[in-house]
Amino acid sequence: MSGQSARKVVLVLGGMRSGKSRYAQELAMRGRRVAFIATALACDDDMQRRIARHRSARPANWTTFEDPIALEDTLRDCGNQFDTILVDCLTVWTANIMQAEAGDEDRVLARADRLAEVLRSISASVIFVSNEVGSSVHPTTDLGRDFCDLLGFVNQRIAAAADEVVLLVAGCPLIVKQPVEALA
Repeated sequence: MSGQSARKVVLVLGGMRSGKSRYAQELAMRGRRVAFIATALACDDDMQRRIARHRSARPANWTTFEDPIALEDTLRDCGNQFDTILVDCLTVWTANIMQAEAGDEDRVLARADRLAEVLRSISASVIFVSNEVGSSVHPTTDLGRDFCDLLGFVNQRIAAAADEVVLLVAGCPLIVKQPVEALA
């Protein structure tokens, strides 16, 4: 992405195992100076394996930041030091801040608004990865439904701030939003 002169914000959405992280990483590989911001916590064996798999797939020359909570601060702090920043993922970040903000929807969405605001103040291109939960199985618990609702609202806020939105289905990218000039 850094080979292009203009900064760009891309939101890559998809269901579980849709290929969204791989696709986002391929986009980020176009950058010269790439940062990766990881939001996951290694809270159990499964997450430890997932994190290890993601780490091994990243190029060694990328700079990695791990920030499960203060994503907006980390993005602001490094947003002018790199050409491209890959954030993987908003889904886990939303779960983390939902817990940190005691499930307060207004506070969670305010954090998402701050994240979108940070995008206007940095020079790096940013690629976000997030799960598309609107087509998922309907959660059976109140907490599950609250999480899906919040993630949907977070995704909407970032999509509104993004130049491009791509939906991955079975490894195939579908362009959902693209810059107007690309339509001409």
